[in-house]
Amino acid sequence: MKNAERRSPPQKTAPKSLQEHLPDLRPGQSIELLKELHILTREGKLNQDTRRKLKQVYHLVHFIEPLLAEVFKERGDVTLADHGAGKSYLGFILYDLFFKALTVGSVYGIESRAELVDSSRALAQRLGFSRMAFLATTVQQALNHVDLTQQIDVVTALHACDTATDDAIRFGLAKNARFMVLVPCCQAEVAGVLRQNKAFSLARTPLAELWRHPLHTREFGSQITNVLRCLQLEAQGYSVTVTELVGWEHSMKNELILARRGENPPAHRQRAGERLEQILDDLGLKSLRDRFLV
Repeated sequence: MKNAERRSPPQKTAPKSLQEHLPDLRPGQSIELLKELHILTREGKLNQDTRRKLKQVYHLVHFIEPLLAEVFKERGDVTLADHGAGKSYLGFILYDLFFKALTVGSVYGIESRAELVDSSRALAQRLGFSRMAFLATTVQQALNHVDLTQQIDVVTALHACDTATDDAIRFGLAKNARFMVLVPCCQAEVAGVLRQNKAFSLARTPLAELWRHPLHTREFGSQITNVLRCLQLEAQGYSVTVTELVGWEHSMKNELILARRGENPPAHRQRAGERLEQILDDLGLKSLRDRFLV
């Protein structure tokens, strides 16, 4: 009888490392935080439901970290206010990756839903993130909130719905923020005004065909809202960069507006303000002058 052919035992597939699951994971990053945010399961595996959310947050962190470092280098301190914070994914991850290594610097999460603020406070306490604070308030009320420092260097708003992005811009202007990082969402106000004035606009100019159909009204309203926001920021002395946050397969609300204070010459500010006023007039949006003209 021939000797039985020797066979190697079946090889088990090596489990993927956490680094393979999360290629952006950095040395020293809190795994406990990622589990608490339900980005990872209790077994340390990636929660598929949050993969797109995490990708957006990491991309935003990529843009924000250099701004924080720039401010810190200038004045030896840095303060960030995150509007419409929700569960504070962005604030917690920024604190973990940047602020935790410092002995100064603060992150404020501003969120109107008290139950989310309570859970964020509890999580920050468990993790020892002592320079994080959470305010159960609206953006407008935050301007004069007793628990909010007067010095705000960086203002962020990730997917703040409708006019909440405009409120965040007004907050940043009032605080003379060095940087604003905005990802708008669900702009409806301008589209509503366009619909109301559609008949008049169609009679006055063929350009109103751009928003004659309801779907076009919504999309054009969203587009022109962000154009007006950029002009508003430029008229107030900010230089503005507009880019994509992540690929469109991850989010349809994908426009990132990054504003830097103090780099616009007076002539540019004046021209931006004039163009802003002209667009409001030409599109029949005069009723929104107080929102976009400071």
